[in-house]
Amino acid sequence: MALTWLHYGLAMAAGVAVGLVDAIAGGGGMITVPTLLALGLPPHLALGTNKLQSTFGSATAALRYRGQGLVRVRTVWFGVLMTAGGAAAGTLAVQFLDAQLLRRIVPVLLCLVFVYFLVMPRPRAQAQHARLPHYLFYSICGLTIGFYDGFFGPGTGSFWALALVSLAGTPLLQATAITKVMNCTSNAVALLAFIPGGNVVWSLGLLMGAGQICGAWLGTHLALRRGARFIRVVLLIVVAATIAWLVYQQLAPR
Repeated sequence: MALTWLHYGLAMAAGVAVGLVDAIAGGGGMITVPTLLALGLPPHLALGTNKLQSTFGSATAALRYRGQGLVRVRTVWFGVLMTAGGAAAGTLAVQFLDAQLLRRIVPVLLCLVFVYFLVMPRPRAQAQHARLPHYLFYSICGLTIGFYDGFFGPGTGSFWALALVSLAGTPLLQATAITKVMNCTSNAVALLAFIPGGNVVWSLGLLMGAGQICGAWLGTHLALRRGARFIRVVLLIVVAATIAWLVYQQLAPR
């Protein structure tokens, strides 16, 4: 497909919006994937390009949290290993799917994640009792959430945060830090798996990655003035409209 200045402008705006939303409420993938699909990218290209731009944000956040001492390699290395394996499997699986079938699956997955964001419980700030042993937790969650992130992606950060708090008994702040490490792992592995198949639009992905940096700066200021609830409502409205548009494209007569 031929990319125009309109495509690049919308991609940059989406990158800014993703950085803004992730800085306040999370769930930025609920914007990027629908945006790339709405721009006309085939599903495989949309998912691969999304991994490129999302790697920027997750890597930056992971390094920042590690610098603050909230993440230690010796406590998360097994989770990183399991997540990498799950992400590789998920990315390889999605690339074997037919593009037309994937076009039908993506709106369904977006709807499910959308419903999850509507009803998701709020993680507790304090540490809780761990319900699963350390290695069992990372074996289960690393493989399953990693697979999901490699296969699709939106909502992965929230899934990790809730799992770490509710199943591993991790304090919310530390859970957020570990989440970014796992996000970075699955994003990078998925990106590496998408590249050989030519399923990455580098110009759009890099532009959106730059937009994420700008959006994150704006998000911190907006969070102080309007709060995360306002952004979460905006996120759900935008995604609901995008899902409706994707469904219409599938059902509209050709």
